[in-house]
Amino acid sequence: MRIGIDLGTANTLVFVPKKGIIINEPTVVAISVADNRILAVGQEAKEMLGRTPDSIIAHRPMKDGVIADFRVTEAMLRYFISKATGRFALFRPEVMISVPGGITSTERRAVIDAAQSAGAKEAYLIKETIAAAIGAGIDISTASGNLVIDLGGGTTDISVISLGGIVASTSVRVAGNKMDLAIADYVRKKHGLAIGDQTAEEIKIRVGSALPVEKEDTVEIRGRDVIQGLPRTISVSTNEVVEAIGDLLQEIIAAVRHVLQETPPELSADIIDKGMVLTGGTALLRNLDKLISQNTGVPAYVADDAPLCVARGTGIALEHLDSYKQSMVYAR
Repeated sequence: MRIGIDLGTANTLVFVPKKGIIINEPTVVAISVADNRILAVGQEAKEMLGRTPDSIIAHRPMKDGVIADFRVTEAMLRYFISKATGRFALFRPEVMISVPGGITSTERRAVIDAAQSAGAKEAYLIKETIAAAIGAGIDISTASGNLVIDLGGGTTDISVISLGGIVASTSVRVAGNKMDLAIADYVRKKHGLAIGDQTAEEIKIRVGSALPVEKEDTVEIRGRDVIQGLPRTISVSTNEVVEAIGDLLQEIIAAVRHVLQETPPELSADIIDKGMVLTGGTALLRNLDKLISQNTGVPAYVADDAPLCVARGTGIALEHLDSYKQSMVYAR
């Protein structure tokens, strides 16, 4: 059996060939402090974030797209693999995992070890932008340039792909989670209200935008008054979110410009013809494609089912292992 895993900072998706994406759950684990036991994984654990007593810790074992807590990541992978294969699987599966472009050799090793300890027979790694391109339906094997921007929870990966390989790329540890923190910071400073990560994420999803808008949406949120310490309700508008995340978006644009400057002229011509493809959950931020187009002069569009592209790409690459062998980061 073969399984493709998009091991993201915010969400983990599992793709099984011929079945499609069968698991899409938050990358969160809840642990009992007393005996170091794992109590919940995925959606159930995410609901505990910021709500647990001292005896339970709910946290994200992935930080900036890489493993921050090895033991917990291994347990989480075991949970997802056994859920995908069924409890009584006779054979250990081959697993393909997507990793950020800027991953170090030590971090690569950690992902491979975690997957094998969790029950994988073979573990292959593929760069997120390559998987995203495959999942978005781009033929990466041709001698033509494609620029893919994969905006996840922990990292934004930008790559120019041609002939199955990466020609120019960069990876910045600025993405959805940093935007949530920036929104929480802004609300604390401007409104004197302390809010959790989940509330900040809800603001971003419901009213967020990358560009100022004339007709603003607002969302009512509840939090704790910083001075009085009592619960309070306020409204946050779209343009406040634009202001809160503006600096982070400029970092992403600077990274895109850097990759465009490093791109050979022949491939630059292809990219202007085809445009840049945005994938990943953060690509769904309203007007982000317009903002990137305005700042680079190159058309940009969001791929269909942008959050699912990487997971789908890992599964397709695993199905056609021989064709995509050269696109692997490392296989063992």
